[in-house]
Amino acid sequence: MKCLIGACVGAFFVAAPALAETAAAIVEDVQGKVDGIAFMDYVAPGKIIKLGPKASITLSYLKSCQRETISEGVVLVGAEQSTVQLGEVKREKVPCDTNAAKLSEREANQSAATTFRTMRSDAKGMPAKLPTLYGVSPLVQAKAGSTLVIERTDGKEPTISVPLKGDAMIGGKFYDFAKAGKALTPGGSYLAILGAKRYTFQIDASATSSPTPIIGRLLRLE
Repeated sequence: MKCLIGACVGAFFVAAPALAETAAAIVEDVQGKVDGIAFMDYVAPGKIIKLGPKASITLSYLKSCQRETISEGVVLVGAEQSTVQLGEVKREKVPCDTNAAKLSEREANQSAATTFRTMRSDAKGMPAKLPTLYGVSPLVQAKAGSTLVIERTDGKEPTISVPLKGDAMIGGKFYDFAKAGKALTPGGSYLAILGAKRYTFQIDASATSSPTPIIGRLLRLE
């Protein structure tokens, strides 16, 4: 559908307030002039993003695992994908686990022993699937100033202890194992310790050290 950019934006603003105000996607890349948006920002449904000439943005949706590269135009962020006017969008489905992208508060606050019991079996006593990352180098969202400890739970592996401070933190809230040159083992199960909180997760058996979309290795610990 063709329309003047002002009319398109106006139509978007009419629709936006009806959508829930919760993070729907994360910004994986920004190129050119994109006002009010930066690398690793979270965006909520209803957010309007205006892309200048030759500008582009890459959004990865937390719920649908949809990864979009959008060039120019006007973007309306949705719950599972964007609506784009006067621009071009390329979409791809990428491996990701919404349980890893957003662990529940219940899981986050349990003791280590309780966490293992809860997440290793379901109500019928069957093994439960741990949140899964599809890259060997997690991108961890955590509070700056604390220390993150990663322990292997299903085998022997050196414990990793990471101070979350200074230049090691992207935007003051993300620690990138890839940027730090650290990697975990494909197929391994792990315990992440952050202060009094405990989180369990696993690395997919087919994960490699090759560049992996952020959404596939994002582990939100706050």
